[in-house]
Amino acid sequence: MKKRKINIAVTGLNNIDSPGPGIPVIRALRDSKKFDVRIIGLSYETLEPGLYMHDLVDKSYQVPFPSAGTEALLERLRYIHSVEKIDVIIPNFDAELQNFIKLEETLKKEMGISMFLPTHDQFEERHKANLMEFGKQHGIQVPFGKMIFSTAEIPSLTKDFTYPVVVKGKYYDASVAYNPEQVATYFNKLSAKWGLPIIIQQYVFGSEVNVTAIGDGKGNAIGAVPMRKQYITDKGKAWAGISLDDEKLVSIANKLLASSKWRGGMELEFIKSAAGEYFLLEINPRFPAWVYLAVGCGQNHPEALVLMALGEKVKPFKEYEKGKLFVRYSYDLIVDLKEFETISTLGEL
Repeated sequence: MKKRKINIAVTGLNNIDSPGPGIPVIRALRDSKKFDVRIIGLSYETLEPGLYMHDLVDKSYQVPFPSAGTEALLERLRYIHSVEKIDVIIPNFDAELQNFIKLEETLKKEMGISMFLPTHDQFEERHKANLMEFGKQHGIQVPFGKMIFSTAEIPSLTKDFTYPVVVKGKYYDASVAYNPEQVATYFNKLSAKWGLPIIIQQYVFGSEVNVTAIGDGKGNAIGAVPMRKQYITDKGKAWAGISLDDEKLVSIANKLLASSKWRGGMELEFIKSAAGEYFLLEINPRFPAWVYLAVGCGQNHPEALVLMALGEKVKPFKEYEKGKLFVRYSYDLIVDLKEFETISTLGEL
């Protein structure tokens, strides 16, 4: 069957020690059996490795940081679209999603650019600060947590928590603290990086298991692949993982997709206790950086997302291969200085 040609713009090209999902998403699209893709990379920094991976990314453009707001992003996308004729955009960072969600209708009407993103309400409801309420609403266990806005609140945490606790940033990063002094250290570090509030969550002993999943926005689970981290970096990122034979975990993910009518990709992070109970720690409202494992297991979630963005029906994946491993590796790209100068001065490469 002849593949359909399509231009897809992708963010999250920072394939570093704390990698973004962009490169794995692009690899999945390159593996598509339905699409012949031209990939347009959208970057925020001039040293994002994806800019220089010319076997994966056909053309790259810098875009304004999310803090610049929707108007700056829209203006830049108008220019990029005038050159590239973008069909679909896949944003891959939590911090940028609000801007893209706000622009989804405008981009479709004005330029014919499609996306398939969570709704504004879904994006807000699954925030770390709102996760306990989200869990109650959808019948999923969530460890007790609360927001704090000042280090002055730290001494009183013992009224609600026993140590250790998990200290979480507004968008990313989490650290386990065993005493108030460590909480203060992580509070200052995370608030400086991501702003307030900081989320304090009760630590649950067990093993971490994650799920990459995708929903059609109508209550149907299109796919779900569970994974256990086999090797974890000092940043808490999976450097190796294995797909699990865990029907209960897949059932929980499918239940959440159905109950929330989730639209698009997501990552669910759980702790499985020694008693076999699952506690939801976090919902990331986009594909994880390990999403290519799902492709290796027989479920191409990014391809399914593109199909749904284009308004096409997608049959849910019924199975996935268990016991498949992914192992990350570092690789030195040799880049001509002229390329770095070009992206730095012209904003495109």
